[in-house]
Parts: sequence; C-alpha cells; structure tokens
Amino acid sequence: MRITDIILKKRNGGELSAAEIRFLISGLLSGEAADYQVSAWLMAVWFRGMTPAETAALTMAMADSGQKNDLSALPGHKIDKHSTGGVGDKTTLVAVPIAAACGVLCPKMSGRGLGHTGGTADKLEAIPGFRTSLTEAEFLNTVRKTGMSLMTQTGDIAPADKKLYALRDVTATVDSLPLIASSVMSKKLASGCDGVVLDVKVGSGAFMKTAEEAEALARQMIDIGRQAGKRVSALVTDMDRPLGSTVGNAIEVEEAMDALRGGGPADLRELSLALAAEMVRLADGGTAEECLDRAKRALGSGAAFETFGRMVECQGGDRRALERPFPLSPCRLELRAPREGYLTRMETGEIGTAAVMLGAGRSRKDDPIDLGAGIRLLAKTGDFVEKGQPLAVFSAAREDLLKPAAERYLAALSFGEDAPKPQPLILERLGGD
Repeated sequence: MRITDIILKKRNGGELSAAEIRFLISGLLSGEAADYQVSAWLMAVWFRGMTPAETAALTMAMADSGQKNDLSALPGHKIDKHSTGGVGDKTTLVAVPIAAACGVLCPKMSGRGLGHTGGTADKLEAIPGFRTSLTEAEFLNTVRKTGMSLMTQTGDIAPADKKLYALRDVTATVDSLPLIASSVMSKKLASGCDGVVLDVKVGSGAFMKTAEEAEALARQMIDIGRQAGKRVSALVTDMDRPLGSTVGNAIEVEEAMDALRGGGPADLRELSLALAAEMVRLADGGTAEECLDRAKRALGSGAAFETFGRMVECQGGDRRALERPFPLSPCRLELRAPREGYLTRMETGEIGTAAVMLGAGRSRKDDPIDLGAGIRLLAKTGDFVEKGQPLAVFSAAREDLLKPAAERYLAALSFGEDAPKPQPLILERLGGD
C-alpha cells in the first residue's frame, strides 16, 4: 500500500477502504506520510467528498489514534454535549449542570476558543482558582460527587485529529463536511461517553452558513455515532445573532450564573433547557415533553446552580465568586446608535471578531486572553432603537483597543425602517431515537 495510490484513488473519485484510511492516518502520525501528501489528500477530499463509510472509517481511525477514556467505573449513562462554535455561546455552563441535576452523568471535556468562537475552558478560568486541567482520578471523582466535570481535553485524545486540523487550517480545507464531522466525532468517541447531544450552529456567526449545510453536517455526525453504537441527537440552532447578551469570558460566566439562578436572557435559557432535555432523553428515555419538564424543574428549584457550585468547589474554584459580579477589564466604551430604526441584522462573526480585538479571544492558538475583556449587548436584532441610544458596552485592558473594536461592531449592524421577521432559535431536532 502506498500513500500516492491513496491520493490518486480519492482524486479520481474512488471510495477508500477502511484499511487504506487507517494506513494514511498511521503515516500521518509516524511521519511516513509527508505533510504535502496528506495536504494533497485533503484537497482531493474537499473536491470529491467522502461516502458515509469513508467518513465513519476516518472518524474511527482518528479516535483510535490516541488515548480513549474508560468511564466504565461510573455507573449509569454518560452523556456529552458539543457545540460547533458560536458567539456568546455559554450553554455548556448552563445545560450541563441542569442535566446533571436531573441525574445524568456528564463527564465533559471542553476546548478553547479560536477566532470568533469562544471556548468553554477559557470561560471557566475566569472563576478564581478553578482548575480545568485534572488527572483522570480527579475527573472521575468530581463526576461521582457532583454528576459532572468540565475539564480541558488532554493532548492524548485523538492526536491524529490535531495533526490533520493543522493541515486543514493552512490548506483551505477546514469547511469540508466529512472532515468537520470526523473531527468532532473522533474526539467524542474517544471521550468514552454513551451518547452526545450536538448543537449545530447556522448563520453569520457559525461555520455552517445555511440550514441545509447545518442539517447535512448534523446527519453525518449522527450517522457516525450510530455506526459506533452511540446515541446521538442534534439541535440545529440560529447563530445569525449572538446568544444571550454578553460576548467574552468572565462576562459570559456571570450571565450563565444569572441563567442558573433562573434569570438571564430568554434565548440562553431556552436553548440551555432544550439541550439539557436532550441529554436527559438520551440517558433515561421519556418523551421530549417529559424531559423538558424535568429540566425546567431542576433549573427552577435551584438544583442546577447548586450542582455547578459543588463542581466548582471540587475543581478548586471559589464558589462564592459565582454569587457576585465578575471583575471586568478597566477601560470602557459605550457605543451609541447612529440613527433611529430597527436593528435588522447582526453579522455575528464580525461581532465575535470585535471581541477578539478587545483581547477576549485568539487569532492564533498561543495568543493570551484577557478574561475580563468583552462586550455587553444592549440591543439585538429586532429591537427598535432611538438615535443616540446605547447599543453595547465594550471592556478592555487598554484604551487603544476600544475604538477599533467598536467600529468593527458598528459595521456589523444593519438598520431599517421595518422590523425584521422573527426567526426561531431552534430550527430543527434530529436523531436520538
């Protein structure tokens, strides 16, 4: 078997066998397959696509390329949750404790942000003392005590995916559906959970720009999970506007804590409850209505907030910090509406970029983050604003960062005389049956 033959076969539209795909992934890890050869194969995949069997084989090969978590010591159903990335998306901080308070075991590994999308691990580090890096024993013990744990993914999970993604990033092949699906699901299969709920974002702040693309990606990931014997369901959700009213790290944790106490923005509560209900449904069965009712009771009773607080304590964090405002960066700028009218559109990816410009995100993986930087949104799509009315408040460590970010934010907004047609937050639910 030769790498050249595998490239040629895919270039010509052929279907690769599982053995050929494993040979390629093995060569990627060992160095026997040169980066330029794997890059050529990635471009062939981008143009030719992959069959469901090929996508599943690639996923399994990447999942098997490193450590696979053994969660058998934890009794009951273990359910994970994953978002394809958005702006203001802090649902893990709300949905997971709700599900855990309903009795679902939630051992979750979270990633860091890159580009305009935020990372849960970065947000968690805004909690004083909280440790996202745990030993396996600490991770499992936290789940036993509280029903959940949130930690960073170890470098041993799906190392082939990391190498492959680095090449995708520099060869303009990131947006291939089978490559996205296999990347996400390889890490989920290696995590050891019995099922996973996917939040597949669509819109100007998401990687998937159309509902058709998002549905196709969701179905591919559900199919991969089914072939691996995992229960997988997906919600296709709107990302044509930021989720909630904050974008950043500390500022998003504060908003998530408001939501866990029964407050916070309505859209954040709606989506978090829907995701938690799906996690309950995958674990315990029951109708969608029954599971949503259980999730609402766990939130309304304060049980979800209590669960999150106990998890924070187990991972070294200051639980008292959850009860008070989180400190933000000292420099402030208030952006005001340049005209009267309805806010008709928000280019959400650009709003995420504005937060990165403030220091709240990364352009490169090794960029430092200012946990106190961020944006508080005071108006969103569909709102009517008067000229001079505050639209958003920006926080940063330095004054010189504020104006460029505010200009980027303002350029992402559209105004009009007529109110835009309301769009649902949850567009579709797939799988899980």
